[in-house]
Amino acid sequence: MSHEWMIDVLLDLRKFAGTNRLSRLAEQLDDTIHIAAAEIAEKAQKSGVSEHYDSQNGSVRGTHQL
Repeated sequence: MSHEWMIDVLLDLRKFAGTNRLSRLAEQLDDTIHIAAAEIAEKAQKSGVSEHYDSQNGSVRGTHQL
């Protein structure tokens, strides 16, 4: 199962925080996005699926490993 939706929600919250000059919240959400991506990748690796977080466009891509 892809967890891309969770990263998308966090990215939307980070964008909102930045737009509304909530800089500390935006920074915290950025950290949270990185932590979420790392945990998702770790969980996916254990289940035989490789998911990678692309910080440039804020997406998680999954591929099945053989």
